Parts: sequence; C-alpha cells; structure tokens
Amino acid sequence: MQDALPGDTRLALDLALTVRHDGHGGIADDLTDPTGLTTWIRAHADDLPVTPGYAADAPALTAVRDLRAAVRALFAHAVRPGAPSPADAARLLPVPEALDRLNTAAARRPTVPVLHWTGGADPGVRLRPVPDGGDLTAALAQAVIAFLTGPDRQRLRACHAPRCVRYFLKDHPRQEWCRPSCGNRARVARHHERHKRASRPDRP
Repeated sequence: MQDALPGDTRLALDLALTVRHDGHGGIADDLTDPTGLTTWIRAHADDLPVTPGYAADAPALTAVRDLRAAVRALFAHAVRPGAPSPADAARLLPVPEALDRLNTAAARRPTVPVLHWTGGADPGVRLRPVPDGGDLTAALAQAVIAFLTGPDRQRLRACHAPRCVRYFLKDHPRQEWCRPSCGNRARVARHHERHKRASRPDRP
C-alpha cells in the first residue's frame, strides 16, 4: 500500500520510520552514521535532489537527524489526543521548536510559482523547486510540510502494539495497528493479561 502513497507522504512517513523496533525488545535507528543515511537516501533517490552515487557526510547526517526529531515531534502532535510513539514520547521537542526547525530547513530550498490552466478548469498554481536550488534536508522538510498540510495527515496514527514504535496511516475505520503482525501481538498480550488477572487470588 505504501508504494501507492504520494511522494511527499511516503517521504515524511519513511523518515519518521527510520526509528523502529529492532525485533529484540529495543529501538533501532537506521540513521546512526553517514553510511546508514546514504543507504536510506539512495532508496528514495527518485523523490530527492541527489545525484547518482550520492554519499552522505557527517553534516548531512546531523541535519537529517535534527529534521527527523522535528518530524517525530510534529507527528506526535498530529495524532493527539492519541498517545505518541513510545520510542521518543519522553523526549519530544516542544512543538514551537519543531515547527521552527522544520520551516528553517524548508526555507533553504527556493521555489517558484508555476501556473497550470487546462481545459475548462480554473487556473491553479503549484510551487516548483528552482533547479539546483536548496539541499537534501530542505527537500525532505518541504515534503513533510506537504504531508502535514494535506489530507493524509488525518489518517496518521501511532501503533501501540507491544514492542512497536511505528507511525502509520489508518486505511479503514477499525484499523488499530500498523500491520497484521502487530494486531496479533496485541491480541496475544491482551489474552495473557486477562488470564493473569483471572488467575490472581482475590485480595481483601
């Protein structure tokens, strides 16, 4: 399903999801070094202003990680009154700081208005990046802004299955978890908790 998402939505989600469950009860980070960022950027090269063979350096890693912290703070804000991802719930940036960080990054990529007017439709305008203008982090920031101001934001949720720290887009009204495996884990955990409560002797 995610492959069918608009590019901005996919970029925003995928950046947030570089923080994930490691499969062993802990949290994994795909962006711990320039090599990890290089791998992630190359996987998204079709949607980013990078040249073939792109290789990240330490400043790029710092910039993207700083942006990701802002993104995850704003995702946590977007899912309220639901709880944020447990991965960083205790150390989220304040919303004003996250907004400032996101907007500052986005401003490093200049854009120009482009008029579109076809058939009998009303004229419309889209912002197009200036060729060779701005940087990678700015492109990511603008994608996040497009996602947060677009219709997909209304479907954003944090998955609270045991050991999951993902954000996801809710596809149908009854969806609670990001993946079927998370739903299975949550149901097993609920069953064990009910069994544990039922087996406890009554306390005075």
